Amino acid sequence: MADGAAANIIQVRPEPSGFGAEVTGVDLSRPLPPAALAAIREAWSAHAVLSFPDQPLTLEQLEAFTLQVGPFGADPFIAPMPGHPNVLELRREPDEKAPNFGGGWHSDWSFQPAPPSATILRSEVTPPVGGDTLFADAARAYDDLSDTMKAMLAPLRAIHSATRPYGANGMFARETEKRAMTILSGPEADKTHPHPLVRTHPVTGRKALFVSPTYTVGVEGLTEMETDAILGFLYKHLLQDKYRYRHKWRPGMLLMWDNRCTMHFAEGGYDGHLRVMHRTTVAGDVPV
Repeated sequence: MADGAAANIIQVRPEPSGFGAEVTGVDLSRPLPPAALAAIREAWSAHAVLSFPDQPLTLEQLEAFTLQVGPFGADPFIAPMPGHPNVLELRREPDEKAPNFGGGWHSDWSFQPAPPSATILRSEVTPPVGGDTLFADAARAYDDLSDTMKAMLAPLRAIHSATRPYGANGMFARETEKRAMTILSGPEADKTHPHPLVRTHPVTGRKALFVSPTYTVGVEGLTEMETDAILGFLYKHLLQDKYRYRHKWRPGMLLMWDNRCTMHFAEGGYDGHLRVMHRTTVAGDVPV
């Protein structure tokens, strides 16, 4: 099929808010023609979260599609799949009692000096109930702030760390229930890294709030009470229903989201059922 023809058959169906969209008419198991890849990138820039239903990919095909989006990002603190160092299997067995993985609002690996631009997640086994992934639109949430609040936030730098979930005394280190996934907790996760509290998207130029309850542990130059007041307000603002998109999974579906302008939350509610997902990340830029 000619390059232009491949791009023309791609259909993008946005959510009513414009945040999130479903993409059909594309086969991600094969190398994408340049125009088709450009169409996907354009939709991703416009809607931040893209779902691709009916994508029966092997792990090798998932890796190949990821590399069309960009180079692999580094995935710390979770053991990768054997033979696939850039693929994480997010597995929860039917009899597991530990909390579901990802059950806290966050932007993936925001504690890294250059956090990943994209996360790509494909459903292998989906439970009949629960397991939705919720997203918050951090760009539109920023847009709706007052000019006075924007001016106050502009010079601030938020401090990010993996200490709460992955640190030597973090949530996973204290777990007593068995977990199918291998979590690699340790002192490396207790390191901190500052980023602009408001970051500018390198592609769209839009500004977005870049904080999360999971990985943001402070704000440079502010007292603990001042930090709690500002972050508490921002989280309450970000998590309003009008900024949310709830994604419902189907088997064989691929989801790609932009960590530079969103937060997400993995919902539970599927105790007693197997859930298996395969995940890759795409390297990103130093936030500015």
